[in-house]
Amino acid sequence: SLDDTKETDAALLGDLMVVCAKMARQREIAGSGYRVVANTGPGAGQSVFHLHFHVMGGRAFAWPPG
Repeated sequence: SLDDTKETDAALLGDLMVVCAKMARQREIAGSGYRVVANTGPGAGQSVFHLHFHVMGGRAFAWPPG
C-alpha cells in the first residue's frame, strides 16, 4: 500500500502516475476527466493488499467521493 512506500520510491511513484495518464488517454477518458485512486487500508476499501491504482473516468463523479 502507499503506507509501505518510502522517499526512495518517489521516482517510481511518479512513473506510475505517468502510466495512469497514458492509460486514461488510451481509453479516451482523459479529455472529459478521470480520477486516480489508491485505496490504502481496510477503512478506505482496500481489499487487495498490494499497491495498485484505479483509473476511473467516463462518467460524472460526485464530491465528496464515496
